[in-house]
Amino acid sequence: MKKNNLVLSILLFAVISVFAQSNKEEVEMYQSVFGMEKKAIVAEFIKLEGEPATAFWKLYDEYETARKTHGQKRINLLDKYVTSYETLTDEKTAEIIKEMISLGNEYNKLILKYQKSINKACGVKPSAQFYQLEIYFQSAIRLTLMEQIPFIGELDN
Repeated sequence: MKKNNLVLSILLFAVISVFAQSNKEEVEMYQSVFGMEKKAIVAEFIKLEGEPATAFWKLYDEYETARKTHGQKRINLLDKYVTSYETLTDEKTAEIIKEMISLGNEYNKLILKYQKSINKACGVKPSAQFYQLEIYFQSAIRLTLMEQIPFIGELDN
């Protein structure tokens, strides 16, 4: 049992270190690299030409700017959770959960807004492809994060 607590403590320390070292410039760099790789995947998956392509990429770039701002909020909230993990009170836990739910709702509104705009400008298929890819990317990111941070109460003695 002590060995498990030691391993979990080391894991928590590693996660805290990663978040503590992630300053704004580093986060922006990671988002930029991710954004470029992501854009290449989107371009490969959503095939458009002419006016619909121009409209799509204009909307996509607007969406990415807004998504990055949203992503920064999520990173800040994760940092808040990780750095306060050992001293979480019921009130602080409730506050973090409320913020998580709020960010989830905010993201859903964001993706719906752009899905509708893409639908209007480019048609149903590209808007559905956009939605499908974005949900896939967000699910993969969330799963990766959830695998890296401890669940509330997981490290309690």
